[in-house]
Amino acid sequence: MQKNTPSDLWVSWDEYHALIERLAIQVHDSGWQFDHMVCLARGGLRIGDVFSRLFKKSLNILTVSSYRGETGQDHQQLMIGSHISGLSGELSGKVLLLDDLADSGLTFVEVDKCLRQRYVGITEMKSASLWAKSVSQLMPDYYVDYVEGSPWIHQPFEVYDSLTIAELKAK
Repeated sequence: MQKNTPSDLWVSWDEYHALIERLAIQVHDSGWQFDHMVCLARGGLRIGDVFSRLFKKSLNILTVSSYRGETGQDHQQLMIGSHISGLSGELSGKVLLLDDLADSGLTFVEVDKCLRQRYVGITEMKSASLWAKSVSQLMPDYYVDYVEGSPWIHQPFEVYDSLTIAELKAK
């Protein structure tokens, strides 16, 4: 495991799973009950999977992307998918947005605006993430760790961003 620095925060699988569980408890204990949840892919996929199982709700997935490039660390213009994949029907009522972190906060702001335009039956929307950075313009309604500054959060699955199939086979 790498050492954390002001510019890099390293997270193990065990820490990552514990953060998801703490976030689920926080949302549950708040008393706010949502009708639908939308995980923002890719960062919110694992969180959405766990929430779907714990809260017994259908998993809805919306693909968004602002970090691209060979290592996934190049910040570019936010792209929001045109469709939601899921089985829970038309989004309406209370909706919980799930993502891994609030870096700038822009993703939550833009997705909220986009979904409210597409689905007029939405009455309330809240956001949840594992991390909220101090530089974020928007703090999620629910988050587990407040991170000072803007370090790169090295999540355990990022190893696959630079790993090739040939390297995987050689292991």
